[in-house]
Amino acid sequence: MTVYILSRNPNLYSTKRLVEAGESKGWNIKIIDYLKCSIEIMKGELKINYQGKELPTPDAIIPRIGASRTFYGTAMVRHFEMMDVFSVSGNLAIQRSRDKLRSLQVMSKADVDMPKTVFASNKSSAKDVIELSGGAPLVLKILEGTQGVGVVLVDSEKAAKSVLDAFYGMDVNLLVQEFIEEAGGADIRALVVGAMKRQGAEGDFRSNLHQGGSATAHKLTRKEKSTALAAAKAMGLGVCGVDMIPSSRGPLVMEVNSSPGLEGIEKSTNIDIAGKIMDYIEKNVTPDSPDNPTKKRKIKRDNIGA
Repeated sequence: MTVYILSRNPNLYSTKRLVEAGESKGWNIKIIDYLKCSIEIMKGELKINYQGKELPTPDAIIPRIGASRTFYGTAMVRHFEMMDVFSVSGNLAIQRSRDKLRSLQVMSKADVDMPKTVFASNKSSAKDVIELSGGAPLVLKILEGTQGVGVVLVDSEKAAKSVLDAFYGMDVNLLVQEFIEEAGGADIRALVVGAMKRQGAEGDFRSNLHQGGSATAHKLTRKEKSTALAAAKAMGLGVCGVDMIPSSRGPLVMEVNSSPGLEGIEKSTNIDIAGKIMDYIEKNVTPDSPDNPTKKRKIKRDNIGA
């Protein structure tokens, strides 16, 4: 079995763990910097070149695409998929996950519960947006923000109007969401194979680990598990991190991450997440071999198209 990990940094914890997990199965694992790939498109023929040489077609790929490189990275993923290579996460699913507004629209259609969210243009009345969102306190999120950056909590309607007017004046796209006070600055990052509870740093309602939060093991309730699975299915992601926030009406999905970091969840749960990802590939791909001439690749076709 040959598996390519599409990653720009071989020294990242997640990348190294995936290499270890694949090699422990005796597989040929290669780290490919997707920005160093180029593609050839001809009639009836698709190729990928890497550092000036044609790249042999692998059995599967694990995309670890950075948010700032989504367009180029998903173009590479799509090309591999069209070459009938199994991808842990499809190109369209990755694109959906990177667009906060689109993600919420997709999950709403699938009846996944989430905080009430309002999106409006900079010509909209800030007062109307605040009322539609249920009033202060409110959480304001810049659509392009990542890792907790670009998230602001406003505790009064006056402050909310000032911040909204300021952002709209800079032509920034914003999501306005209800604030779930009972969550206490904590959320749950769930994977199909494990989960961890993330607690925000003292005085910070954001629980992102990049913002100084901490992680502890968390056993998912039946409702949390079903919500996480429903969100992943709606997004079309085989492996992902689903961020949920506890509320009085049950778990609410905040975001679905198509390239979740493995360090926090592996260390807090002692679960071999990287190994589980390799097991997932193994269940979906049977490589060519003299003893097994039939190649089986289960590829979701809705993730391949433009």
